[in-house]
Amino acid sequence: MTALLLVCALLACALAPMFLRPPAVSSRGSVRQARLVSRIDSLLPQTQCGECGFAGCRPYAEAIAGGKADIYLCPPGGPVTVRQLEQLLGRSPAHPARGPAATPATVVAHIDEDLCIGCVKCVRACPVDAILGAAGQMHSILPAQCTGCDLCVAPCPVDCITLVPAAGKSQWQWPRPVSTMAATA
Repeated sequence: MTALLLVCALLACALAPMFLRPPAVSSRGSVRQARLVSRIDSLLPQTQCGECGFAGCRPYAEAIAGGKADIYLCPPGGPVTVRQLEQLLGRSPAHPARGPAATPATVVAHIDEDLCIGCVKCVRACPVDAILGAAGQMHSILPAQCTGCDLCVAPCPVDCITLVPAAGKSQWQWPRPVSTMAATA
């Protein structure tokens, strides 16, 4: 009986890879789709803020590529990202006047220094590292880096963070990285 169980176990181990193997990517369409998702993802600001309603920039890119989301849902990316996505995809947003990215971010977070207790909860919540400070110390916002995503407000236990109009941010856009490959060529 033990020998029979041993043979069955060995047979199961030998056959398992055949049945557990992930499906091979064989169609050109899925490769094209993956490339499109990567190109869309590269245009998004990578703040992972979730303001678009998705868990991050990559899931949002997948939804755009799959036709399940419109291209105007990224407030940190603003109109610049919408235009870039329009060019890439050859289409316009369905509701550009109503979309969160219809206008650039015109607010930034502000910390009331008298109320800040230095708990660092806001620092951990900020997806773009726009908050400076250490535990037990007063924190500060870097307005040039802040996207106005509002993710730092809720974790603050003393409600010392508010969103205020940003001076000179009406034309703000996420800076695009410069390729080091192009600079060396």
